[in-house]
Amino acid sequence: MSTPKLPRKVYDAELLRLQGELLQMQEWVRASGARVVVVFEGRDAAGKGGAIQRVTQYLNPRFTRIVALPAPTERQKGQWYFQRYVEQLPAAGEIVLMDRSWYNRAGVERVMGFCTETEYRRFLRQAPVFEDMLVEDGIHLRKYWFSVSAEEQARRFAERLENPLKQWKLSPMDLESMTRWDDYSRARDDMLIHTDTEHAPWWIVEAEQKRNARINMIHHLLGSIPWEPVARQVLTLPDRKPSTGYERPPREVQRDVPDHASTLI
Repeated sequence: MSTPKLPRKVYDAELLRLQGELLQMQEWVRASGARVVVVFEGRDAAGKGGAIQRVTQYLNPRFTRIVALPAPTERQKGQWYFQRYVEQLPAAGEIVLMDRSWYNRAGVERVMGFCTETEYRRFLRQAPVFEDMLVEDGIHLRKYWFSVSAEEQARRFAERLENPLKQWKLSPMDLESMTRWDDYSRARDDMLIHTDTEHAPWWIVEAEQKRNARINMIHHLLGSIPWEPVARQVLTLPDRKPSTGYERPPREVQRDVPDHASTLI
């Protein structure tokens, strides 16, 4: 039996509290020179994007980046598979959130035949080694798998089809995943067997209820990173200096944006 959906008021209050802690964690990351990588994986429409939006809503984009790579170019296809992901890793003081990651090879590439069996098996061997190197070098790596039922996925797909503001989230590849549910399930199970390690474990986010999933995931992230509050510099507003006689040019010589808002009143 699934957990009941959090009431809106409870959700909003807890989300805001957690987002305040995320700001404090980001300040620790920046001040300490830490590096954080958070991998978001899961089925299409499982709620990864929404969770990422709530994580980054109030964070400073100078120190937090969302990475959502397109399909590889012909040149990238000739590189070591992990190479284009290495280029996206954080420098000191940065957080990188990966909206899908190198695990494309264990999921869509495996199921849709976009990689060979040899490439797939090589990935399963190399991924734990690659992640061990990241962790050994001091990167805080967290991997979240958002889990959703077939019925809930279908409901969300139908909602996207009907909503013009969400139709961009759907692709023929997404719809194809509905017909290959069992194939994706087997691919996920194999991925977890080979890549759920002590140094880089997978954490499963039950995402049938989006509000609950976001709260649970953010709370876990905050609790798994060894951050601590950092004292911020106290700022005060300075007194404005007396005018030196500056006069603004006439508005007529500038191009103003039309006042569309006034037509709505």
